[in-house]
Amino acid sequence: MKITLKRINDNFHMQAENESGNTIQMDGSPKIGGENLGARPMEVLLMSLAGCSSIDVISILKKMKQEITEYQVDVNAERFEDQVPSLFKTIHLNFLVSGPNVEAEKVERAIGLSMEKYCSVSKILEPTAEISWSITLNPD
Repeated sequence: MKITLKRINDNFHMQAENESGNTIQMDGSPKIGGENLGARPMEVLLMSLAGCSSIDVISILKKMKQEITEYQVDVNAERFEDQVPSLFKTIHLNFLVSGPNVEAEKVERAIGLSMEKYCSVSKILEPTAEISWSITLNPD
């Protein structure tokens, strides 16, 4: 696995690229001279957590023959204040899953397997952050 990060401007705007050529933009906060031209690195980490767990969950639900018509994960996190480094204290993921015949028990099982066993990003964050999750099934 290889990532290349390049600085785009004279401040903190950067672009990261993977071996396949996919890119993401990152920037620092305006408080330190950033210009809101990309996500903050810690936001990218939360995005990675949601993405990693979602790949697991969707894959498991497909194997369970659950038809998912809509899927979303909302992540809320709190960092330790006045600490350097400022690590995540708590992270909560709310999985919103919709489908005509989606079974709550199967969705719960899939998310549990991801968060407790398969998601590498979750496992990296677990030692320093309290990670919790909830499910909203067939939201309006």
